Amino acid sequence: MTRTFAALVALSFAAPAFAESHASMGDAEAGEKTFAKCKSCHMIVSDDGEEIQKGGRTGPNLYGVIGRTAGAVDDYRYGDDLVAAGEAGLVWDEETLASYVADPRGYLREYLDDSSARSKMSFKLRDGSEDVAAYLASVSPAADESDETEKTD
Repeated sequence: MTRTFAALVALSFAAPAFAESHASMGDAEAGEKTFAKCKSCHMIVSDDGEEIQKGGRTGPNLYGVIGRTAGAVDDYRYGDDLVAAGEAGLVWDEETLASYVADPRGYLREYLDDSSARSKMSFKLRDGSEDVAAYLASVSPAADESDETEKTD
C-alpha cells in the first residue's frame, strides 16, 4: 500500500513536468528562429518563386518537404542512402523529419537497418528539431492550401 501511494505521489509530480516538456514540442514560431542554423545550406522558396527564407544551395530547397518522399527533389543530387530510404517508403512528416535532422546518419542507419548507411547532411540539430519540422510544415503547400480554404469559408 505504501509503495502504491509513493508511486502515485511521484506520478502526480511528474505529470505536470511531462505535459510542460511536451507542450512546447512542434512550435513553428520557435522553429522559424531555429531555422537560422539551417540557412547556411537550405533555402525555402515556393514553387512560384516566393522567397520564404533566403539560404544556401548546398542542401535542397525545403519548401514542401513535409509530405515529400525522401530524396525526391528534382535537380538535387542526394546521397544514395537517402534515395534508398525514399525508395523504401520514407515520406517526411514532422516526426520523421525531426528525428532525421537530430542525427541524419543514425536515422538512416536505423531506417535502412544498415550500419554503414551515410547521410550527406553532417549537421545535427539536437535542440529544436521538432520546432523546425513544425515551421517547415507551416510554410508547406498544404499549409498554404488550408489557409486559402479558411479564407473562403
